[in-house]
Amino acid sequence: MRIIIVGCGRMGAGLALTLTQRGHDVTVIDRDPTAFATLGERFSGRIITGHGFDREVLRCAGITRADALAAVTSSDETNVVTARVARQFFRVPRVVARLYDPRKAEIYRRLGVLTISTTEWGVHRITELLSYSWFEPIVSLGSSVDIVDVEAPPALVGRSLASLTVPGEVHPVAISRGGRCFLPTQETRLQAGDLLHIAVLATSTERLKGLLGV
Repeated sequence: MRIIIVGCGRMGAGLALTLTQRGHDVTVIDRDPTAFATLGERFSGRIITGHGFDREVLRCAGITRADALAAVTSSDETNVVTARVARQFFRVPRVVARLYDPRKAEIYRRLGVLTISTTEWGVHRITELLSYSWFEPIVSLGSSVDIVDVEAPPALVGRSLASLTVPGEVHPVAISRGGRCFLPTQETRLQAGDLLHIAVLATSTERLKGLLGV
């Protein structure tokens, strides 16, 4: 994919490096030429100095052929203006803007701009970590699903994974056993020392506690 990233702060640089490592063609725009130093020598894409909402700068970045654009500067207003120009004027198929103020998110969604609020996401994530401290959440998929790690309780040793499955709410996705990780079936029997990797809805953690006997 051909992707444009506007803003070369920590998030922008991290996105650029990750996307290039995955084989995408990435161009980074920032008004401060010194910001590109964050990319380091590993970055193999292009860099352009200028304002991300400037149409000529965007054309120079190849926006007429771009598959996606991410606006991740430190300014909500800059991100949204850039995203709207990319989406409505240049018809970029996939456009995302970062917002610091979650109260603005719904407004911009109505304007056709996809947004991610790092503040809102952080609040949800910290709430989950504080609330479910007996788990070890290893991945949060949005604000509604966690992948959690939990050691198989002694009372469940010898039972099948079917006893830990609630369709649409709780689903064991992998087991770490004896130094290797594998994908189990519903008939897989639990053994002492198994580390379970379980996908669970945030609203179903109490149900998972019950299944585990916590």
